[in-house]
Amino acid sequence: MTKTVNHWIGGKTAEGTSGQYGPVTDPATGAVTTRVALASVEEVDAAVAAATAAYATWGTSSLAQRTAVLFRYRALLDAHRDDIAALITAEHGKVHSDALGEVARGLEIVELACGITTQLKGELSTQVSHRVDVSSIRQSLGVVAGITPFNFPAMVPMWMFPLAIACGNTFVLKPSEKDPSAANLLAELASEAGLPDGVLNVVHGDKVAVDALLAHPDVAAVSFVGSTPIARYIHATASANGKRVQALGGAKNHMLVLPDADLDAAADAAVSAAYGSAGERCMAISAVVAVGAIGDELVAKIRERAEKIKIGPGNDPTSEMGPLITAAHRDKVASYVTGAAAQGAEVVLDGTGHTVEGFENGHWIGLSLLDKVSTDSDAYKDEIFGPVLCVLRVESYEDGVALMNASPFGNGTAIFTRDGGAARRFQLEIQAGMVGVNVPIPVPVGYHSFGGWKDSLFGDHHIYGTDGVHFYTRGKVTTTRWPDPADAPAGVDLGFPRNH
Repeated sequence: MTKTVNHWIGGKTAEGTSGQYGPVTDPATGAVTTRVALASVEEVDAAVAAATAAYATWGTSSLAQRTAVLFRYRALLDAHRDDIAALITAEHGKVHSDALGEVARGLEIVELACGITTQLKGELSTQVSHRVDVSSIRQSLGVVAGITPFNFPAMVPMWMFPLAIACGNTFVLKPSEKDPSAANLLAELASEAGLPDGVLNVVHGDKVAVDALLAHPDVAAVSFVGSTPIARYIHATASANGKRVQALGGAKNHMLVLPDADLDAAADAAVSAAYGSAGERCMAISAVVAVGAIGDELVAKIRERAEKIKIGPGNDPTSEMGPLITAAHRDKVASYVTGAAAQGAEVVLDGTGHTVEGFENGHWIGLSLLDKVSTDSDAYKDEIFGPVLCVLRVESYEDGVALMNASPFGNGTAIFTRDGGAARRFQLEIQAGMVGVNVPIPVPVGYHSFGGWKDSLFGDHHIYGTDGVHFYTRGKVTTTRWPDPADAPAGVDLGFPRNH
């Protein structure tokens, strides 16, 4: 019998009542293994109501109480790494080592949340005027929501709710309906750690559930990670409804390779960054920009490495890359490769015909490498979100930076060079939110913040780190004057307060 994934509301499993279900497939076999309940507006209302009720006590709980729960939660997550990773592999398809890496990066933010006491310290200025002190504090918002993508079903939720609840908020998570099980396990483990009922809720669903969260008057803020068109919609809709929004969109991440670079290291980095997790990540390198005469040698080295990557089921320890999430997505990714030559590219590797013996119905695609790609081609302009790497040729550093800065996206970028001066210029001149110097995927550690520029971010706050804490709190400033008991009453002064 097909397994059913239901909601998690008020600290317990809540069976779907809408009568609507979505299929969840095993990408390695193409078989439907699970169905997920799709929430109605009323079910979203129930989750928000549970979060609202929980906020009455959680919002005023002590920092010691919150961090005690989070330390226990961190220990449970660590003990269940393999369980979480196995669910990711079963529903997303990524290889087990990738899934374990995802859990590890999510744990970084749980660890940051465990130290929230220092992040929420206020400020005090004494004697700004005669017997006048000014203090500032940060307070929680209330009920906040997170809408997360299929490509990191554990990590991206953990980028959001641990910090939010550490700051005193309660949370409603709407994960991707394509791979929903990891989110439920995260919530169950939080409950086991002692998180009070209703502080963390999970509702599964489609656009109906998303729109209900964006419109709900009791949701104070919305965090989102996904494609640029949806990020733009989330930001516009939630903002119009008076909500604070951080919406992280798509990307077209470039890697600039200068003539002085270590080409072996650059080729290693390009292969891992372009094809890791089957290219289904917003920080994947999808465009390598080769400067000068190194292009042919660099492409040859990338091809040599790419041809050795073993593709297979994610639960096979020998597999280095798994299938794509759905057959429809696989076909869309393949279309960029089959149409590349007609748009001027040289197809060095064509992975569109790849199959895996014994798993012929899986959502397989091989590694594709396109050389001499033009900036007006579909393969360059669109976020493909699959194992397709484009190589572009330029004559100079300046040409490369100009090409990269002309992109509407500005998520992550990298430069490979031995020249410190060139790297410094690049860091300052490139228009992107995250920069790697000889590092292909510059995802910041948890105590720095993650986020892009331009069409890769809608809203003012990056995610996690200091920006994350500020997003899930709001500032308050109090100005205080206490009379000295030794002074007699001085009467009323209607003049403007004197600070000097």
